[in-house]
Amino acid sequence: MADEEKQPAGENDGGQAPEGGASVEAPRNPNMKWYIIHSYSGFERKVKESLESRVQAFGLQEKIGKVLIPTESVTEVRGGKKYTSERMFYPGYVLVEMDMNDHVWHVVKSTPRVTGFVGTGQQPTPLSDEEVQHIVYRVDESRDKPKLKVKFEKNESVRITEGPFASFTGIVDDVNEDRETLKVMVTIFGRSTPVELEFNQVEKVA
Repeated sequence: MADEEKQPAGENDGGQAPEGGASVEAPRNPNMKWYIIHSYSGFERKVKESLESRVQAFGLQEKIGKVLIPTESVTEVRGGKKYTSERMFYPGYVLVEMDMNDHVWHVVKSTPRVTGFVGTGQQPTPLSDEEVQHIVYRVDESRDKPKLKVKFEKNESVRITEGPFASFTGIVDDVNEDRETLKVMVTIFGRSTPVELEFNQVEKVA
């Protein structure tokens, strides 16, 4: 899975939802729906650029709308410094907003490095509104709060870096990767006390 390093926060791949919430703008053509196309893994951005160029060349602005590469921001700590990068959470897939017909199908399918559509048989299947909102929400959420690219394990020693227990060391008792939180057992006044912390509030003890 290819990570592309970038400057912290701010840049979005084209086609993402507007600031302020996980909602999808109404397309210029109300018949447009979102479809997923397969591409060679690692060439998603090339496919996006090629497809956008073909839309201009064939005058299909009213038939093909946004092109979206679903990405999430990931923060990695290296040498005590935080680096933010964009990671594709559906590598090998690109979302395209289209008013599908035979000509549009052919233009997209013949785009270099596109291998086909997601669907049953030869018939591409559009995403439901719920599926579109889920993907856009995930893109928006990761932009606002990048995931921390680090793995913690039970019984691992960590040092707390933020909050009232900063500089305390403790033992990981539980890991919740979905919420990105840890339960850490910290010795306070001679007693072992559980403290719930976010991933970015602790660091591994070398």
